[in-house]
Amino acid sequence: ATSGPGATNLVTGIATAYMDSVPMVAITCNVTLPMLGKDSFQEVDIAGVTMPITKHSFIVKDVKDLAAVMRRAFKIAQTGRPGPVLVDVTKDVTAAVTDFTPQTPELIQRQVDTIDEKDIESVVNAIKKSQRPMIFVGGGAVISGAEKELKEFVYKVDAPVTDTLMGKGAFDGTDPYYTGMLGMHGTKTANLSVTECDLLIVLGARFSDRVTGNAKKFANRAEIVHIDMAEINKNIPVDYSIIGDLKAVLEILNRKLEQHYHKAWVDKVMARKEALPLSYHTDALTGPYVIERISELTDNEAIITTDVGQHQMWAAQYYKYRSPRHFITSGGMGTMGYGLGACIGAKVGVPDTPVINIAGDGCFRMNMNEIATATRYNIPIIEVVFNNHALGMVRQWQTLFYGKRYSQTILEDKVDYCKVSEAMGAKAIRVTKKEEIDDAIKTALSAEVPVVIEVVINQDDKVWPMVAPGAAIEDSFDEKDQENRIQN
Repeated sequence: ATSGPGATNLVTGIATAYMDSVPMVAITCNVTLPMLGKDSFQEVDIAGVTMPITKHSFIVKDVKDLAAVMRRAFKIAQTGRPGPVLVDVTKDVTAAVTDFTPQTPELIQRQVDTIDEKDIESVVNAIKKSQRPMIFVGGGAVISGAEKELKEFVYKVDAPVTDTLMGKGAFDGTDPYYTGMLGMHGTKTANLSVTECDLLIVLGARFSDRVTGNAKKFANRAEIVHIDMAEINKNIPVDYSIIGDLKAVLEILNRKLEQHYHKAWVDKVMARKEALPLSYHTDALTGPYVIERISELTDNEAIITTDVGQHQMWAAQYYKYRSPRHFITSGGMGTMGYGLGACIGAKVGVPDTPVINIAGDGCFRMNMNEIATATRYNIPIIEVVFNNHALGMVRQWQTLFYGKRYSQTILEDKVDYCKVSEAMGAKAIRVTKKEEIDDAIKTALSAEVPVVIEVVINQDDKVWPMVAPGAAIEDSFDEKDQENRIQN
């Protein structure tokens, strides 16, 4: 980006990468070296602005330093816990000339020097004692590429699995041992089972407040094992921990663990899973129904990106992710407008795989101009816009917790998203009935141009189940529970 406003426009993206441990290098230009610190036109201390949300920042003032700084920036971004690095280059450096000597990039090594043998033995013994283990998978499992080791570990421990938003796909969402997502919009099965387990094995997660609910009541019947690189004892105190790359740690544990069996516990959790499935109104066009149809029509193999809100939660709940990096979303920062750019990037990276962005009308309004980017480069993405004429998740909170005082959440205006999309060169389809969605998805999947599908849904559709802010995750409630509360 350029200096001043160009640089500050990157701040939200940098913060998003920082929260979700995404390796990224942001390169900005600044004013010439003699003009630094003089409030020059479009001057901003972008290194200072982004200091809390980067792993490291550089200011390059000499062209001879540029190559070495760039090499260091890319290495730092990928080493250990990944994250963003900023390189700010003064304008005179961009115009200067110097000799360049190519170098082969250094290999990024897994962090294994922190793995302690005593910690390994303690975890092995804790697993040996457990009768009701649960495995909780976070985004670290995706980052480390540990899906193969994770599957072996799950079956060796013989334990049900739950995950976070960022951990989706690290463990196969169609596997019988999978119980669904944990936390505020997690399944009742996952929330109740974590509450009842005697050992919670946490793999590459940071215990976000949206996962734990009331931290004092989170898994308080269990001992907790936490394997991570940077988050030990930050949000939840744990009984056992191993610091290091998750893939490397699981390789060691899998060698040392005996085969365990917990049939009674697994059977109980699976019975609960059958008795407490996710559910929605089947007589109307809804977000969950659309996500289920997308999942089936793509054989669970598409890459799904999302914006942030109700549609994001439906995409997490109802699409069956079988592989890592097939669910790309803004988890920690919750950045509205994230999904369309992510969708374009993913499609460029994996051109032979269907890539679908799930958005809401509020998010689509924030950056729908990027449809013009997709059409300019003929990138055949699919953009599904759930149009409920509202900021749906905020409206849900206002309905449930704020006495239906709908402040700044109604989007009842005259914008025609299909016409806007067509004006930017995309194919547009509007869906208003259940019977229309399959044809729309099939048309989009077979098209070789960007396609926008506007899906008109009810303004008061909600994401169920839900845990009220500050409540324990075991107090998860769904629509039927809410109706019973109102009646009583």
